[in-house]
Amino acid sequence: MLAFFFIIGLSFLLMAGTLMNMLGNYLFDMRIRADRAGLEKWAVQAADSLGSMDARGIDEVVRKAGAELGSRVLLLDSDGKVQSDSYQQAMGRRLHYPEVVSILVSGQTADYGIHSVKPDNPATRMPLLSFLPSDEWAGYATAGVVQSSHVIGVLLMISSVGEMMQSLMTLQNNMVLLFAGVALAAVLAGMIFSQVLARPISDMTGVIQSMAKGDLGVRAKVRGSGEVRQLALAFNTMSDQLESLNQTRNQFVSNASHELKTPLATMKIMIESLIYQPEMDAGLRTEFLSDVNQEIDRLSSLVSDLLTLVHADSHSTRLNRERMSLAGIVKDTQHRLAMIAEQNEQTITLQLADSCDMYADKAKLQQVVYNLMENAVKYTPVKGWIKVSLQRVGRDAVLTVSDSGPGIPRDSLPHVFDRFYRVDKARGRDSGGTGLGLSIVQQYVNLHGGTARVSSEDGQGAVFTVTLPLNKG
Repeated sequence: MLAFFFIIGLSFLLMAGTLMNMLGNYLFDMRIRADRAGLEKWAVQAADSLGSMDARGIDEVVRKAGAELGSRVLLLDSDGKVQSDSYQQAMGRRLHYPEVVSILVSGQTADYGIHSVKPDNPATRMPLLSFLPSDEWAGYATAGVVQSSHVIGVLLMISSVGEMMQSLMTLQNNMVLLFAGVALAAVLAGMIFSQVLARPISDMTGVIQSMAKGDLGVRAKVRGSGEVRQLALAFNTMSDQLESLNQTRNQFVSNASHELKTPLATMKIMIESLIYQPEMDAGLRTEFLSDVNQEIDRLSSLVSDLLTLVHADSHSTRLNRERMSLAGIVKDTQHRLAMIAEQNEQTITLQLADSCDMYADKAKLQQVVYNLMENAVKYTPVKGWIKVSLQRVGRDAVLTVSDSGPGIPRDSLPHVFDRFYRVDKARGRDSGGTGLGLSIVQQYVNLHGGTARVSSEDGQGAVFTVTLPLNKG
């Protein structure tokens, strides 16, 4: 910001100096042209008198020229000696002024210069003549007196330029003050504007610092328009996602810890019973060991499902696509679950309208179909039914798994695919579920570019529908 203000001030200074220089040159040019035009006319008239050394004629020309030009006029010969002075004060003096020397020595026809005629001016190397006693500045205009193509003298005109110099200095001072005021106003306006512009960014910096310290609930104020508003909106969106991700992570850790702790606590109690009761009945001991074995299987299944979700979340899971039939997977899954269904006196009915051949990851779709059908078997009561239908709809394969179970309450439907979520937690744990099966279904279906959804009413069963593109890949 300081560098910016410095550049602004320097630019104003350069602009003021340039304008002053241009204005000064313009005023000098106008004055030089006016003085030179009248002086050259009288230089021509003085040539005959100076050539013949007619003293009366010389004085007459000098007197008339001074009266007409309103200035002091002097006529010098080729040696720089004053032959006549309209003021009759410098008769016989030799003048070595630069304007005179440029005519007699350098061969110029005319010259002009501005001199300070203050008596105490240390820059003055020779006594200078003035037009008025009160003059501080005088203009020296010279014109060559030519006869037969030879310079025989110089006509010197001394005029007062104090008024012009004073006007120029006054103008210069006014312009300096004006530009200084404008520069100061620009700097102040720039500081105010920069503060207004930087305030949202400063506020956002404070919000970012608060978030870096762990406060994920802070949000940036959305105000103004343009890029700053878009930045605040994008930041708040990112903050919402981070907060949601953090809450999901905490909930996931809490649920995972709980699910892991429960079987471990059960196994610890059983093993301690076996350790501290060496005389335990053989049948009871076998029952305890069987229960421990079941809990180990449950832990193994839970860890396996967790690893599956972790790989899916990290986007490192790759699909090993191959030509396969989704109808074949459904038939194989029915065969695997047939024994469990028979034990519960359940009926699994297949309605396969199409083989739905596709290029997909067979192992992952096997898990999708198995999780859906096993879930239906698990939550369907004794002598209930499970219906699985498969059909081609346009370019998609639509798999539907419905059951005659207790259904899902309306307020639970949005959370069915959440990790560790169970509609009936006690019942779900008793049935051996980990609460991750439907989350894995959704992850694998999404990897294939499909969708998974559920519809249900409490007490009227549930319907899970999976849509998979047949031509993707």
